[in-house]
Amino acid sequence: MKASLLDRSLYFKGLLILIRQDRAIREPEKKLMLRIGASMGFEKKFCRNNINEIMNNKNIDDSAPVFTRPEIARFFIHDGLIISAVDKDIHENELVWLKKVAAANGIEQSYVDDYLKKCAKQTADDLEKNLKVKEIAWA
Repeated sequence: MKASLLDRSLYFKGLLILIRQDRAIREPEKKLMLRIGASMGFEKKFCRNNINEIMNNKNIDDSAPVFTRPEIARFFIHDGLIISAVDKDIHENELVWLKKVAAANGIEQSYVDDYLKKCAKQTADDLEKNLKVKEIAWA
């Protein structure tokens, strides 16, 4: 699937917003965000700086990203649940925020709930292998 430059920016920014929802960015989240950023074509230094600054960046509000196509939003929610689960603790704030993303993009809430059940049964390695971001051709 092809995605626009706008979607690419929203995807990465959205994942940054997501990982700050529980007010703690743990090492597994940082490492996964670096790998996601690299797969999207972002430089490691850019990713690292944004990860380190997201907690205190008051210029970025927590509003849900609205993607150009629902398919991209579904991929985002899928990957969002994976990054939320990678630290073995999906915080309620992360789940609530992902449901806001679903609503903003016209995605049924059951999509979030259904994939959440699947995430609970997988290891962190299994989850990472299932990232959808790798299937997108970024502009």
